[in-house]
Amino acid sequence: MSAQQSNKAPDVLVRGNARSFRQEIVAGKHSLVADEPISAGGGNAGPDPYNYLLAALGVCTSMTVGFHARRKQLPLENITVSLWHSRIHARDCEECETKEGMLDRIDVEVELTGSLTAEQHAKLMEIAAKCPIHRTLTSEINIRLRTAAAKEP
Repeated sequence: MSAQQSNKAPDVLVRGNARSFRQEIVAGKHSLVADEPISAGGGNAGPDPYNYLLAALGVCTSMTVGFHARRKQLPLENITVSLWHSRIHARDCEECETKEGMLDRIDVEVELTGSLTAEQHAKLMEIAAKCPIHRTLTSEINIRLRTAAAKEP
């Protein structure tokens, strides 16, 4: 990590303790809570990590489609993005390169309302697959994990 990044405030800060799954999240000026459901041993105080992942993809998809429609002055009125996460056997995925073990699958359903032509609708669906989070999740991701430097008392 560069010296510039280590001296820069984090984009997102997550704090928790060893007593529960509950996590406090600070993203800029925004405070959020994450937790696991009661069925998984949590307190259900907030969305679980996978729900946040799905939310990020859904929000980005909706924002990207809406931005394109505004820029092109298309008659789009509303965008609804529904998402599901599951684990599937790789052998059951015809379009996947991996053929052994289990894979994560995210199903995304996009509903667009407004007096769109078939061509406009098709273009917006094409744009939906190009949101930055979609691109990140479908590209190679390099996550660098390191121990935080000890803080002086």
